Amino acid sequence: MDLGILGQIHFTWDFLIGFLSIVIVNLVLSGDNAFVIAMAVRSLPQKQRMNGIAFGVGAAVVLRVALTFFAARLLQVEYVKLIGGGVIIWIAIKLLIEAVPEDRFQKEAKTLWHAVWIIIVADITMSIDNVLAVAAASKGNFFLLIFGLGLSIPIVIFASTLLVVLMDKYPIIIYVGAAVLGQVGGEMMVTDPFVIGLLNPSNVLKYCVEAFFIIGVLVAGKLWVRQKISRG
Repeated sequence: MDLGILGQIHFTWDFLIGFLSIVIVNLVLSGDNAFVIAMAVRSLPQKQRMNGIAFGVGAAVVLRVALTFFAARLLQVEYVKLIGGGVIIWIAIKLLIEAVPEDRFQKEAKTLWHAVWIIIVADITMSIDNVLAVAAASKGNFFLLIFGLGLSIPIVIFASTLLVVLMDKYPIIIYVGAAVLGQVGGEMMVTDPFVIGLLNPSNVLKYCVEAFFIIGVLVAGKLWVRQKISRG
């Protein structure tokens, strides 16, 4: 009898190691995605935050499954990670501007679908490496692959929900989230095949580029907010 996906469940050491690897990969790599989601929904009304998280994560995971089948090839295409990193940097600055608490700067609440759109774009842009890590850990086992992609849903939902609450109490976390996204964007850009072929960057240069974008996101976001306040 053909059991489909269930037929690929064999409790061997390789299966158990792959299972544990996928759990660890999801726990480690879901942090930046959780920061994006938390910052994207923070300016929504309280009643809409969970809807934004659920819709955003659900749509992003569906697209992530589709992305799985050609993620490896995408990473080898020049300019994909360079452009993707630029998108993440822009999103980081935009979310910092919208989420940063300023008593003198009253921001209009975003719409639910605007927040969902930001979540989808950022998640898909950042998830190529995550998808490849899960695919590698699954070692060709389709059940483990689907399990790994599905596991990201509760982890990201829980982490982003917790982060939204913490951001309300401790606004410094907003800046930590923006810094994380700055580092992710910088790392994507400096590891693009075109940049590697052009500069062959050392580890020191990679760290310097990441530090530059971390600082750049924080400074640009803060200056932009102050400029809007002065105009208002």
